[in-house]
Parts: sequence; C-alpha cells; structure tokens
Amino acid sequence: MRTTTTRTAIALATALTLALAACGTDSDPDTGDDAGSGEAQNLSLRVAASPVPHADILNFVQENLAEDAGLELTVEEFDDYVLPNTALQDGEVDANFFQHQPYLDDFNEKQGTTIVGLTDVHLEPLGLYSGSLDSIDDLGEGDTIAIPDDATNAGRALQLLAGHGLITLADGVGAEATLGDITDDGGITFNELEAATLPRVLDDVDAAVINGNYALEADLSPAEDSLALEEAEGNPYANFLAVKEGNEGDEAVAVLSDLLTSDEVRQFIEETYEGSVLPAF
Repeated sequence: MRTTTTRTAIALATALTLALAACGTDSDPDTGDDAGSGEAQNLSLRVAASPVPHADILNFVQENLAEDAGLELTVEEFDDYVLPNTALQDGEVDANFFQHQPYLDDFNEKQGTTIVGLTDVHLEPLGLYSGSLDSIDDLGEGDTIAIPDDATNAGRALQLLAGHGLITLADGVGAEATLGDITDDGGITFNELEAATLPRVLDDVDAAVINGNYALEADLSPAEDSLALEEAEGNPYANFLAVKEGNEGDEAVAVLSDLLTSDEVRQFIEETYEGSVLPAF
C-alpha cells in the first residue's frame, strides 16, 4: 500500500513539473516563439484626412507600404477643417493629416483641444484663381475677391495678395493679418467664406484665394491655373501628421510617420501632383 502511494505521488509530482515547464515555455518572453509572434503582430491606426491630397497619400501608403511594415491603416475622409480635429480629440480616430501649424495653434487655443503636430509631409501652395480673368493685373477697383474665413488661412491669403501688390497691409502684420489690417484695399471688396466652398463661388466673384487641396478637388491645377501662387521656400504652412497630446510615442504612429516621409511617398507626390503639391521632407 505504501509503495503504491509513493509511486502515485512521484507520478503526480512529475506530471506537475512537466505542466509547469510547459506553461513557462509558452509565457517566457525570452523564447524564440514569442519573439516571432511579437514581430508578426500588426499595428493598427485610424487616420482622419482631407480627401486630396492627404487621403490620396495615405491610400498610397495603405496600398503599397503599410502591409510590409506591419501596419493596418484605415483612412477616414472629412470635407472640412473642424471635424478631423474634434474626432481626434474625442478619440474617434488615432491621428489626422490635413493641417499646418498656424491653423492648429489657432484651433487649440480657441477650442481647448490638445493636439500636436509630428511629421511634416507636404506643402500645398495657396493660390489665387479666377473663372473670368486671365491675369492678376486685371484685378482692381470694383472687383470682389473671396478668401478663407478661418483666421490662419485668411491671413495667409491677405499676405499673398499684398505680396502681389493688390492690397497694402499695416507694417509688421504677419500670418495673423485680418481685413482690419488692410491700409489700402485698392477698391477691392472681400468676401470671407468657408475654405471648402471657395471653388464653387468662382463664377460669383472676380477671384478667390483657394487652399491647394480644395483647388485640386475642383480639378484646378495650382501650378497652371492660378493667377498667383505661394512660394514654397521658407513657407511655414507644411501639412503634417498630428495626434492627441500624450500619443506622440505611439508605435503605430511612428511607423506611419516613417512611411509618410519615405522615398516612395516623395516620388508619389512629385509624380502625381507635378508641382501643385510639394514634399516637405
């Protein structure tokens, strides 16, 4: 009886030892199997973006680069400049790609959001367009020009017009210029409208200052169709990938940042937009 009990105890002890060893093998972070599964694990990221060129660039990354980098990328398109930031702040998306630093600074201040820019990707030169005029020299007294109504792009538009001699701004006024800073309007009337609507009013005004992405969506070529266009050199309005503060070190965001500044994306921007959108890296 004692011999049988001893043998049973030994058998149970042996089985327990093997079971514990098996559990240790599965959970040990230093084993080769676990490291392999870690490397194969996909990261996921949901990004809000304007349709053109932001979503186009992201879709290029999703279709050509993301899988090999272990990134599952979902692109959500928005047609305005407010919802991509509120969606990010509220956690509906993980990042967004549509804006430049002056706009984000103004948005954060006014809305109380905590969004930070990370990676400069491209520049969309702001341009002056007309449905009826062939030259900027044809603009003058009695004409109407539509400009964006958000603070940063309005100031940017006024600087473009001042730089081409259509108006004069008060000394020292920078990107924050408003209509109240115009000291000589040259007899021109200004309509401030939501940026996304500006291409649709070209037949109702003499000219409009339109953001590059909305010009492209309207089949306007900034490089060919504009009466005046921002210079790229020294321009502070590069568009970037942005996240909510605290998520700057997110691994998936880091992977996407690297992909957005890759040689493949540079080539895609240069070949697709032919100077209407410029790489900013």
